[in-house]
Amino acid sequence: MDCKTITLFLLLLSLPLNLQCTESPKWIRGGYWDSHSELPISEINSALFTHLMCAFATINSTTFNIFINSTYEQSFSNFTSTVKRKNPSVVTILSIRGGKQVSETFSSMINQSAYRKSFIKSSIEIARLHGFQGLDLSGVLPGQSTNMTNLGTLFDEWRNEITSEARNSGAHAALYGPSTRLNTNNSITQWLNRGFQANKLVLGLPYHGYEWKLVNPNANGIGAPASGPGITLDGSMGYKFIKAYIRDYGFGAASVYNDTYVVNFFTSGNNWINFDSVDAIRTKVLFAKQKGLLGYKVFQLANDDKWELSSAAGDEDLKKNKPRLLVIIPVTLATAILLLGIIVCFLQRIVFKKGGFPGIARKSVSKLRKRTATENIDRNANNLQVFRFTTIKVATNDFSIENKLGEGGYGPVYKGRLPKGQEIAVKRLSRTSHQGLEEFENEVKLTARLQHVNLAPVLGICTDREEKMLIYEYMPNKSLDFYIFDMHKRYLLDWTKRVRIIEGITQGLLYLQEYSNFTIVHRDLKASNILLDNEMNPKISDFGMARAFKKDECEANTGRIVGTYGYVPPEYVGKGKYSMKYDVYSYGVLLLQIISGKRTSCYYGSYENLNLLEYAYELWKHGEGMEFFDSTLDDSSSPWKLIRCMKVALLCVQENPADRPTMLEILTMLRNETAAIKTPKKPAFSIKKEEDEESDCILQVKICSVNDASITQLVPR
Repeated sequence: MDCKTITLFLLLLSLPLNLQCTESPKWIRGGYWDSHSELPISEINSALFTHLMCAFATINSTTFNIFINSTYEQSFSNFTSTVKRKNPSVVTILSIRGGKQVSETFSSMINQSAYRKSFIKSSIEIARLHGFQGLDLSGVLPGQSTNMTNLGTLFDEWRNEITSEARNSGAHAALYGPSTRLNTNNSITQWLNRGFQANKLVLGLPYHGYEWKLVNPNANGIGAPASGPGITLDGSMGYKFIKAYIRDYGFGAASVYNDTYVVNFFTSGNNWINFDSVDAIRTKVLFAKQKGLLGYKVFQLANDDKWELSSAAGDEDLKKNKPRLLVIIPVTLATAILLLGIIVCFLQRIVFKKGGFPGIARKSVSKLRKRTATENIDRNANNLQVFRFTTIKVATNDFSIENKLGEGGYGPVYKGRLPKGQEIAVKRLSRTSHQGLEEFENEVKLTARLQHVNLAPVLGICTDREEKMLIYEYMPNKSLDFYIFDMHKRYLLDWTKRVRIIEGITQGLLYLQEYSNFTIVHRDLKASNILLDNEMNPKISDFGMARAFKKDECEANTGRIVGTYGYVPPEYVGKGKYSMKYDVYSYGVLLLQIISGKRTSCYYGSYENLNLLEYAYELWKHGEGMEFFDSTLDDSSSPWKLIRCMKVALLCVQENPADRPTMLEILTMLRNETAAIKTPKKPAFSIKKEEDEESDCILQVKICSVNDASITQLVPR
């Protein structure tokens, strides 16, 4: 293959993903940025280029999906937005790693229709997810086994998929619409035409919408060209979040209800959002009744705002239809639970019965519990890779002391290396840890369903030979506490790096609370649980104490208090109540530590009688915040100011959870220099009273941390 053919091969695959380019080709000034290089993305002079390639992604040899190493995923996500600051017209392209193995994988892929489909789908998803406008395959050179006809077919299929998949914005849950488009009415009609009875069908009502980035802000109707989703990873936004977004960023504009499609639209610049309002929900429920459907179901309750949508949809008449169908499942479940209870009671009676076989019975119960636990873990780990014990044993050098990274209440952690060279961290559950087993099961259940660049990636599990091990991607730069509390290592984290860490932690918590399909309360956010990758990007880790919060409730209670001294909010200490504001409080403590380098285990002030929160508040109140900050930090050239971070942190550690901001509000206050910030009151666990407080106020309980030690039962002194 000559040079001209190779160049053509590059350009064909580097077409913009929105296919809006109709101008004649311009002179290309392209350049590659390698994620392994020492050049920061922010220092790229993008004004010198028309095209910039971000290298490298690769092709999975089994699934033929394109993927990015999670270690560098944060850099890839920031690449486009960063280089476009200096040159908004620069075209960013995702480059695929070359080499013999990848080229062979590529040749195999183009010869099979199913493989091509997998490759095409993943290439579009990955490119749009990270804001790239094209794909560079110049490193994947076709070999002698490459069928050039199939190569042309790949190009044709790739373009066709781009054209059909993301060319237009659309209402994801429109009730009506043109016959050429998917809509609820057409779908219901097709089900009925195929012989399904109307009274066996239930109408789905989404309490969420989608946001699209318009190619042309002036063309904003249904079907307008869009370059892909925006704001969240897939564009999805809950109804409550959409209302807040329109209120805060709508600049007085309101959404418009379209009775043709039965859906609401909101447009601001090139942001286009569609969702169901109260009017749309009412119309759809009426439609379901007129069609004789069984009823409706909503997804999901937490997205509702003060039960507006549910109240609009609710009708007692629907609850009276077909009661037998709705009772069968609960009754069957109750019967199963009753039978299981009888079996357990029977086994327990054998243990204490004279003349029985208590040893055998105990062993049977123990095996039953272990088998049940393992089955629960395996069922919850559908999205995780399952490793064999021998693989992990070899990777960790038989769990040698040289490979041991540390140990917690759950058991030891080892460093390992898989056969293909990937470094891993292995958390091995101690066989004597009952609490560890609960945390292990919890972490598997949650992390298998959570995907975000600022959450520590779990690669898989090992339950072979009754082992309970979690396998993580190894983080070479350890955790945040390793740097900010060390007199020498703190210099490695200048203010620019700490801003990136703060923003990453904020984004991770925002995902857990707002963007994931269910709300997660971490309950153990602290410096030692913030891992740092090769580029010092933060990864929130250790979800053993986390809880999947019930979306239709404002708070929950627990009888067992867990957490870490210094990071636990007062309402949890005193009453066992936890909500999203639990993590906001912990975040505030962590933010104070990041900007000061101070621990929660020490006392500060002239008389060394103030805890960290009191000390920060007193200095801020008297305009002496500079005394609080880490002396190595300089914010003069950054839009993120230390004093602003301090004020936001103090709002996060307020006594009353209602006075603490949400993570979305926190991100807005930190990013927007003009955003208003409330005046903080004295923080939680303060002994010193404000001057205007009544003299008979109740003395607050004072809790301080002791070496950031985790606790399982916290009692106020």
